[in-house]
Amino acid sequence: TLRKPISQSSMADWASKNLNMHTQGIFRRRISISNMLSWNGGSIKKPMLITSNRTIKKEACEMFKLVQSYMGDRQTRMDRNHVALVTVTKCWSMQGLRDELYIQLIRQTTDNMCYRSLAWGWELMAISLAFFSPSPKFQSYLEGYIYRHLDNDEKIAQHIKDLKNKKITKSRKKRKQNTEDEGLPISTYAKYCYRKLQKVAVTGGKKGLRKPTVEEIMHARNAILTPSLFGSSLEEIMLRQQDMYPGNKLPWVQTQLSQQVLALGGEQTEGIFRIPGDIDEVNALKLQVDQWKIPNSLSDPNIPASLLKLWYRELEEPVIPQQFYKECISNYENPDAAVAVVQLLPELNRLVLCYLIHFLQIFAQPSNVGRTKMDVNNLAMVMAPNCLRCQSDDPRIIFENTRKEMSFLRMLIVHLDTSFIKGLV
Repeated sequence: TLRKPISQSSMADWASKNLNMHTQGIFRRRISISNMLSWNGGSIKKPMLITSNRTIKKEACEMFKLVQSYMGDRQTRMDRNHVALVTVTKCWSMQGLRDELYIQLIRQTTDNMCYRSLAWGWELMAISLAFFSPSPKFQSYLEGYIYRHLDNDEKIAQHIKDLKNKKITKSRKKRKQNTEDEGLPISTYAKYCYRKLQKVAVTGGKKGLRKPTVEEIMHARNAILTPSLFGSSLEEIMLRQQDMYPGNKLPWVQTQLSQQVLALGGEQTEGIFRIPGDIDEVNALKLQVDQWKIPNSLSDPNIPASLLKLWYRELEEPVIPQQFYKECISNYENPDAAVAVVQLLPELNRLVLCYLIHFLQIFAQPSNVGRTKMDVNNLAMVMAPNCLRCQSDDPRIIFENTRKEMSFLRMLIVHLDTSFIKGLV
């Protein structure tokens, strides 16, 4: 369900307090907020947002040219993938530029008379959200802007038509007019950006030391139409694999990564699931898995183990859906009741959870615990947050429930009969 974002008046209030008001003409008249937030064919001489950082001030003006280049409003020798890469890398490396990029994209996608340029502006916003989130201070404003475009395609088309019918300025006359409706409906971008914003605000975007790559840029663009295997719902994932693996009862990503952990000797590796794999290698594997590939070059079981945990953690709804959460933490000490909860789950969730528990039961065998130093308590501790999600904001409730979540998962590892899962894919 979509949270109702901040009101128009609150957005206007935020803009009046945070925009770095520009001036024009020989008398340096201040530009109005509405003009500051409307498409601009020229360059800017200072950032859109107030800042005292000199580097940000300089980079912001250069970045505006990159945004225009990506949207086709400024000529460039670079291809669009490279323009996106340079833009995203600047913001990924320099946190202070992130809000500036998002406000520039808001400006260039407002009162934009060229549908193709408008679509490419939204596309760049979607790509950027795959790498970094806006600051908490700016998130509500961006969320409000995206929300207004979720189901507004007819209004957007009419607005573009009205703008063209008005007397347009000289600078806009010069602009190459492309009146063809190209690309996806704006609502498609907006819906994707809205969901992506919710997730990236929690996960924090791309981690690691390696800078973004062209492959990651292309992957982020493709994800707008082809949802990732990470961060989607179980139903969406099963629907996606219908063509390639029609007979599979379980998500391909779950079974493949689990098998990789075992194939690389994960059940004999000390600290498995506790010691994280190299984050850059995990990111690289994630990119491959999203293309339905498992490379032969893997040697460290911690890499697929870390990605497997990430897959469970990033599911749109946890393996144990929210409506069963209270029942789980109420029965954290009762083996029979804990097992009974599993039988109540939707069929797909039940199979996915049973596969996970069966997988963890391999590691819980005494012969393996001696090597991994990961007994049933440790396994429950590292995996419980990936299966259950506490919705409370109260630190005391979160702390208390964490213990109960661990205990509930421990009950399942010890008592759930998962023998039927053998051989299931």
